[in-house]
Amino acid sequence: MAINLILLGLPGAGKGTQAQVIKDKYNIPHISTGDIFRAAIQNKTEMGLKAKKYIDDGQLVPDEVVCGIVKERLSKDDTKNGFMLDGFPRTLDQAKALEKMGPELNRSINVVININVKPDILVKRLSGRFICKTCGASYHKIYKRPKVAGTCDVCGGHEFFQREDDKPETVKKRLKVNKKMNAPLIDFYKQRHLLHDIDGHQFVSADKNIPAVAKDIDNVLDKL
Repeated sequence: MAINLILLGLPGAGKGTQAQVIKDKYNIPHISTGDIFRAAIQNKTEMGLKAKKYIDDGQLVPDEVVCGIVKERLSKDDTKNGFMLDGFPRTLDQAKALEKMGPELNRSINVVININVKPDILVKRLSGRFICKTCGASYHKIYKRPKVAGTCDVCGGHEFFQREDDKPETVKKRLKVNKKMNAPLIDFYKQRHLLHDIDGHQFVSADKNIPAVAKDIDNVLDKL
């Protein structure tokens, strides 16, 4: 059976890392909303041109066009043996539209992976990043400290800063918005018995966390 997958998870939960692992192991395309939007606009597809008009006018792209771009992408031959959606659906209406287009394309969703990490842990993950002011090298207070405290490994600089997006209060607000947005989708797919919650905080060390989470995802996907 083809793996027609939706990947859910709050920012910092490790979606990007796990998406790459899934893509490599199961040889299915990773379909990111941002990527297919850019491609549709660049390739001047019917839906891409519609999206560009809204964007150029400074308006939000309506669900009808967003879903149309996703439908265009799922219609391609490389999705016949499975695919992974990341960043879509974002709303309940989009989820319902995807459910409707599935049988039309013979691409119905058969598994939804939700990488679950407690918000307080995500705040630590996301707000721990700091950057070298001289060369831009990125570090983390917990997971990637400079070899010598206060000294950049790359350029030897001693001045560091934290981006506004990475500050704890900003991170908390972003997580709150995303959690509210994801809740209806989680309920929607839970009701359809498609949702699988994966513990994204099986943390032993920075290098052992990724395989532990990936193994639990494999246990779900291998059953398909």
